[in-house]
Amino acid sequence: MKGTLLLLALLVTGELGFQTTEACLSFFEAFAGMASGNKALMNLILSKFEPTGQEREAFEKLQECYNGLGLSGKLLDAKVMEAILLSPECRNYYTTDMLDKIKKVLSKLTSM
Repeated sequence: MKGTLLLLALLVTGELGFQTTEACLSFFEAFAGMASGNKALMNLILSKFEPTGQEREAFEKLQECYNGLGLSGKLLDAKVMEAILLSPECRNYYTTDMLDKIKKVLSKLTSM
């Protein structure tokens, strides 16, 4: 599952021609919306990217998988994402401002 999300982020980054740092926040916003379990919130966030019907359907299926994980599974994934962000490699690559924005998005997910 995590590999699928990473692959999706890499494909979107490459396809849309974003720099990695520009796509990073968008990825975490989409991840938080999908992992929240709230379909309306997820669709609101996804609307910024003008997804096709098939893309929305794919995200809905991913969201169903996350809903099946329960709260402990969602929190574990958020902790894994946070550990990646706080790694020395990531902190050297991204600006402090970008890391703060991503932490804010992830904290919203864990507060739900």
